[in-house]
Amino acid sequence: MPRPARKKNAATSASTAASGASGIAQKLAKIGLRADWDFALHLPIRYEDETRITRVRDARLGEPCQLEAEITHNEIAYRPRRQLVVQARDGEDVVYLRFLNFYGSQVKQLAVGRRLRLFGEVRQGFFGAEMVHPRYHLVSEGDPVPEALTPVYSTTAGVGQFALRRKIDLALGNLRSQLEDDALPGQIRDRLKLDAFSGSVLTLHRPPPNVPLASLAERTHPAWRRIKFDELLAQQLAMKKARAARDAKSAPRLTTKNKLTEALKKSLPFGLTGAQQRAWQEIAADLAAPHPMQRLLQGDVGSGKTVVSALAATQAIDNGYQAAIMAPTEILAEQHFRKLSALLAPLGVNVTWLTGSLKAKEKREAIEAIASGETQLAIGTHALFQEGVTFAKLGLAVIDEQHRFGVGQRLALREKGEKTAGRDGGSTHEPHQLMMSATPIPRTLSMSYFADLDVSVIDELPPGRTPIVTKLLADSRRDEVLARIRAACQEGAQAYWVCPLIEESETLQLKTAVETFETLTAALPDVKVGLVHGRMKPSEKNEVMSRFVGNEIQLLVATTVIEVGVDVPNATLMVIEHAERMGLSQMHQLRGRVGRGAKQSTCVLLYQSPLGEMARARLKVIYESTDGFEIAREDLRLRGPGEHLGARQSGAPLLRFADIERDIDLLEAARDAAAWMLKHEVGLAEKHLTRWLGSRQHYLKA
Repeated sequence: MPRPARKKNAATSASTAASGASGIAQKLAKIGLRADWDFALHLPIRYEDETRITRVRDARLGEPCQLEAEITHNEIAYRPRRQLVVQARDGEDVVYLRFLNFYGSQVKQLAVGRRLRLFGEVRQGFFGAEMVHPRYHLVSEGDPVPEALTPVYSTTAGVGQFALRRKIDLALGNLRSQLEDDALPGQIRDRLKLDAFSGSVLTLHRPPPNVPLASLAERTHPAWRRIKFDELLAQQLAMKKARAARDAKSAPRLTTKNKLTEALKKSLPFGLTGAQQRAWQEIAADLAAPHPMQRLLQGDVGSGKTVVSALAATQAIDNGYQAAIMAPTEILAEQHFRKLSALLAPLGVNVTWLTGSLKAKEKREAIEAIASGETQLAIGTHALFQEGVTFAKLGLAVIDEQHRFGVGQRLALREKGEKTAGRDGGSTHEPHQLMMSATPIPRTLSMSYFADLDVSVIDELPPGRTPIVTKLLADSRRDEVLARIRAACQEGAQAYWVCPLIEESETLQLKTAVETFETLTAALPDVKVGLVHGRMKPSEKNEVMSRFVGNEIQLLVATTVIEVGVDVPNATLMVIEHAERMGLSQMHQLRGRVGRGAKQSTCVLLYQSPLGEMARARLKVIYESTDGFEIAREDLRLRGPGEHLGARQSGAPLLRFADIERDIDLLEAARDAAAWMLKHEVGLAEKHLTRWLGSRQHYLKA
């Protein structure tokens, strides 16, 4: 009987080991580590120096170091909580090891007489030098130390550094010959003085002890320079391929007929600015081309992007096609509907409104009008691309505040044109796409994450706009702000009061908004106060906004739901509470809700003391500048690309190693190298892309 039992235990043990290995693989797959190349390019976030042993007496307090000592005593003590305390001796010197969380097996493992190699920070404890929760392993006297610095990798719960290092070492072994096969042409390497690929990867995974730790930590070492260039090159190649794939598709040629477009221009109560004229000419030329336009129209708050999008829509309608304008919120969508209906309905254009909050009958009628072609311009929210909505002949899709939409949502709207445009017997067309953003995009972002788009910039405001005055006030001066609001409303003006952004809890944010509304209503009994927030039904929200537009409400208390799209020229005062919590671009967008008329407007930024360093830097920028492009550059420098990219992140390869601001020289070189490789070294370009992006190349269709 004993023998079968042993076999069963062995089989169970093997099965457990296999399932453990499989579990680790699943966990690593969640952070994108599947293939050998994923592991090879999963580079360390920092390094630890285990190549030397420091004597206890030479250890510097608060600095990580490696000690070797023999255990002379251990006990479970209560000081005041239960902990394992180990005393170890290095010659004449003693170090105490303190473990607040420990297993019973550790007590046996750390027995008297055992020799340990310890890594951690030494601090001054009650009895002398001590380490709390050091990393350790058992050694024998005279065991050699590692010859290279120890890499530390970003990992995931349940996968320790040792297991991950083993996986990476295995991958590097499997790729030995492929690492030597450099995908970068020699002439580019020589011109840019870049190190070899294999040497760079191996240096970063296993840096010899003579490499200065600072150059690795600050990513200035030549090995890091090569890796950053390769990453930027992969991004540039991917973006250029995406653009080429789009240019190979067909789109309806929406030529300049100058019928509706000229009628619209003549009906405007103002002339277009030079920047609007320039942007419009670029868009008109794209619409007339036989491949899909993919253009980003960016301009500061109030620069007149909506009028330019209306001209694009009329050019599509002039050619017998439909246009659609999609906005991320009902408030903004309705703003577009009102403004564009007023401009286009008198010219005979049939404009339809479609959002999720419409009653069933209204929604059905809107969908039927779009499907039949009766609708020439459809305006709405994401309801425009939902199942059941079909366009008779969609020629142009306009997406406002494009960073609020994911790649999938933008593709879904584009596909509404693909499915229906081929009915007239021709080949299936894609609609042209115009994206708009009031968050100006700095040059380095345009060169990297937006390299697949053409960009038009409206960089001047319409004449007659009075610059907004920005004031910074501590929360302790709230009474002065209330007096200012009362005076402004008595003079016939209107004001906004924006409640603090509480990202971790929408419920808490709503509670704060309601409390602020009640407090201001009580403090300002002679002012009509209204409240709008994201949890209200769209119909309720729209009713409050209509009353504010009609001056029935003088002070609007709001969450950041009013960040975009609200256009009330009579509103001259904006108060942003807890401004220190907000990002630069968001504060600039909110500030842009005032200053839309001829009267002098003011934005008051109320902040809570004391201010952190980052908050102080943000408030300084917004106080000193009203230039959206300058603010966007500073936002990128302070916070990285996240806010500018928004949901686009799901479709663009994010950078892990390169910094587009610090590594601008490499970005420019990578852009030129990508163009040259796609023309002269297509095979190497494909090899480079596969190496760096692998299966993640799916975003090319976006």
